Amino acid sequence: MKAAMQCLHAERIYTGRAVAEDAYLVVNGTEIVGLSSRPKGTLAGEFSVITPAFIDAHTHIGMARSGEPSSEEEANEQMDTILALSDALDSVQMDDSSFKDAVEMGVLYSCVVPGSGNIVGGLSAVIRNYGKNSTEALICRAGLKAAFGYNPMSTHTWKGTRPTTRMGAAAILRKRLNEVSDKVAQWRKATGKKKEEISFSAEERVLREVLERTLRLRVHVHKIDDIAVLLRLVDDFQLMVSVEHAMDVFKPEIFQELKKRNIPVVYGPLDSFAYKVELKHENWRNVRCLLDSGVAFGLMSDHPVTPERQILLQTRWFIRQGLSKQEAVEIVCRRNAEVLEIDHVLGTLDKGKWASCICWNGDPFDLTRYPVAVYGEGQLLYRENVRERSV
Repeated sequence: MKAAMQCLHAERIYTGRAVAEDAYLVVNGTEIVGLSSRPKGTLAGEFSVITPAFIDAHTHIGMARSGEPSSEEEANEQMDTILALSDALDSVQMDDSSFKDAVEMGVLYSCVVPGSGNIVGGLSAVIRNYGKNSTEALICRAGLKAAFGYNPMSTHTWKGTRPTTRMGAAAILRKRLNEVSDKVAQWRKATGKKKEEISFSAEERVLREVLERTLRLRVHVHKIDDIAVLLRLVDDFQLMVSVEHAMDVFKPEIFQELKKRNIPVVYGPLDSFAYKVELKHENWRNVRCLLDSGVAFGLMSDHPVTPERQILLQTRWFIRQGLSKQEAVEIVCRRNAEVLEIDHVLGTLDKGKWASCICWNGDPFDLTRYPVAVYGEGQLLYRENVRERSV
């Protein structure tokens, strides 16, 4: 049966690109038809404000789970330091109560990544926070997790070959990439039977994708000089990377270099405690360096480091640095969608995108206001004291 066209009215709609006043968001089934100055179809609700659904661009939700002891968290596998075949999705448990909390605050989509204890931690997974199980939740992949800096060198008691220094960690990664790169070169030069005799293991095939720039390396890194190390590897192997965190960057030059190289940043988590030496320069005022550089960026919760449900709160520091409320909303919808390369279906309330939005009882930046209805792909996921139905 064809879905009936319906609409939601709001005094203000943040589209992810602009602000519309006294407008209707028109929806047909799971997709957005567009905005209208008049109602079209059935009026499904009237609200103060509507925003796009929020996206968390880097999180461990479902892996480190609410109400479970830290000994049961699954963000880091300790069996070896290069784990290209590990898959974050395999450790996601959708009954984590943090998913429900996130959905009620309009955070409907997450890029779940392995932790940063390993030099290569495994594949990421962009998921729906409202999926019935992890398979249904999966939307796409967004790269292979890697880590530089303090974290991998701090895990020397774990199994496998472990570094105790930054140079050791870089050497382990460089050695493995060189091995695969050399094998690829041999395969390309070989012909006939010799070519057939060269086979790649499953792990080597993943690393080959990294070397061929079809798979992004998403690199946990905080400090300026650790980013410099990463850029040297980018030059050596022509890697496609993103910089994840960058919370100790207190000078603009390294962000300017990332801008020049078209390397995006997934920034954060703001509002966490600077609990280690490599965060000694961490400060909300560093946001200015990020903004002034013009580098493409998104924002993370790094859940459970900061709860995913609170990701919008982090944008207040950007407003304090001069961004408008509309621009702040864009960070956790459009910008995050672009960084994760899912902006063809999410991030704005444009025609043809998924009908995923948050309906508020007032200004989202007023601490006394909150979502009163949340829709994911046209389905009513949350509404206070109202039974579920579709838009």
